[in-house]
Amino acid sequence: MDYDGVRVDDGSERTSNVNDYKVTCIDFIKEISHDYLAWVDYYKLPEDEDKKRRSGISATIERTNEWIAKIAQTIKSVDVVMNDGIQKMAESTAGKPLEFGVFVNGKSSYTTGKSGIIDVNVKSSGRGGKKTKLGFHFKDNRFRLESTCGAFFDETDLPISEFDLMDIHLKLHVENAQQRDVISFTVTVSEMENDIEYERRGLSTIIHIV
Repeated sequence: MDYDGVRVDDGSERTSNVNDYKVTCIDFIKEISHDYLAWVDYYKLPEDEDKKRRSGISATIERTNEWIAKIAQTIKSVDVVMNDGIQKMAESTAGKPLEFGVFVNGKSSYTTGKSGIIDVNVKSSGRGGKKTKLGFHFKDNRFRLESTCGAFFDETDLPISEFDLMDIHLKLHVENAQQRDVISFTVTVSEMENDIEYERRGLSTIIHIV
């Protein structure tokens, strides 16, 4: 049990001190980034693309560790922020070939919100005449979602057709959220042509409830 009485995952078994856990996770983010940078090395990309992916990983380290240090208040919230950072590093490593954005209150990647229903705007377009549609993060799970407040997406009547220019709105329910809660989610988009998926990419967003 952590200090606010919420059962959290196995990470909490290592320490019950939030500040100690923050230090551990900040170090872990720095350490695991070397694995993602090694993958960028392995790909032997053109200079511009190589630089773009390394810059994305570097920016994620800085922002994630800032959120761990300043925003996370419990062991669970540290886990949410850390896992969001790992996801973002993976996304930067894989590259971003699609025109694809996820926006909350006009901001992407790191943003704030209030309890209630949060509007999530997803925009994308395919390359060379291909279309895009809302994809699945993993098998039957359309979204990756982790939070300190039981957040969930409304998955009834999702706009799942193919779009020439996607501009859709999703409803993220955070009615139980309180100040300092954090929500991390990943929206996945598939690039399609003739019912064949050519590419799939996810974008992760983290929200700080204020």
